[in-house]
Amino acid sequence: RLLRSWDVSSVVMGFSNNDEEQKETENNDNEKDSEDGMTKEPIPVVSVEWNPNKDHHCLLAAVGDCVVVIATGTGNAETSVMTEALLEQACRGGNVTNEKARKAVSWKVLVSANKKKTKDGEVPLSTFQRLSGPVAALVTAKEVTCIRWHRKGDYFVTVSPKAGAAAVLIHQLSKGNSQQPFRKTKGGEPQLACFHPNKPFLLVASPTHVRIYHLVQQQQQSAAKRLVSGCRWISSLDVHPTGDHVVLGSLDRRMIWFDLDLGQTPYRTLKYHERAVRSVVFHRRYPLLASASDDGVVHIFHSMVYSDLLRNPLVVPVKILRGHTITKKHGVLTCRFHPTQPWIFTGGADGKLFLYQDI
Repeated sequence: RLLRSWDVSSVVMGFSNNDEEQKETENNDNEKDSEDGMTKEPIPVVSVEWNPNKDHHCLLAAVGDCVVVIATGTGNAETSVMTEALLEQACRGGNVTNEKARKAVSWKVLVSANKKKTKDGEVPLSTFQRLSGPVAALVTAKEVTCIRWHRKGDYFVTVSPKAGAAAVLIHQLSKGNSQQPFRKTKGGEPQLACFHPNKPFLLVASPTHVRIYHLVQQQQQSAAKRLVSGCRWISSLDVHPTGDHVVLGSLDRRMIWFDLDLGQTPYRTLKYHERAVRSVVFHRRYPLLASASDDGVVHIFHSMVYSDLLRNPLVVPVKILRGHTITKKHGVLTCRFHPTQPWIFTGGADGKLFLYQDI
């Protein structure tokens, strides 16, 4: 059943930077639109990420050039208080201290839209009378294509490939602050980014390679390590929970596995798909790896990583999941494992979301 739903497209439509360009087009075609009875098209949600901290019940949604912070209202009395404390600064409009980041991103308050009037005044909508729904939006210069949380659930990174030096931004939710870690982009437009699970590293993927930066030593703009993929265009990126292995998906049908202890070249290249690979992901608890592709199938691999450094990782294909219909040459666009169960969620271009259990 549907528990909650939010129309985040209409929420950000008022202050999105894309609206100015759309208004010019609408003014030129105003007469034609009125005759045809056309309405403004909704802005698609391209990425959703749930907070990895079990005490923080909130999620992020990338909508156009905005990132919407949503309080889900699904926690108990204790976690609802903790979630509201985390979002307090965001509800006040943020406090961006970095001058470069202030030009690249602005925090907008949405919490007033989630309150209802009662006899005692305005009360947030929630089971425990706490915050619920979209509470804030981060407006960037260009369209956001990737958002990823840090494992502690306070920091998150956003990627806007067309934003130049401000393509990669790091945000802290508890302080409502944003940072621009790089003065310029290297090796092409950044496409993806994610945090290392154990170390203060940030992985940034360009179309052909991945650079690993040390977040503490920010004065050194050079990457700590550069992974050469050998593929034409990287489409997805994930890091193993141990932090020693990285897997990439590419549009030229390959999945590339890196062992960070062995070097900057691929440890293994897997070719099991007939079309572009759209998503690759590790399970956080079980030795499982999944890849989704435009060929309409999802491959599940047994991926055992040993603590003994002398033993190489074991990667064995175990199952093929079918069900999605190829639509306009696109198949399965995303896949995500359940955090504690051997289940996987898949989303396709056919507009369907599937849950496969006990894989």
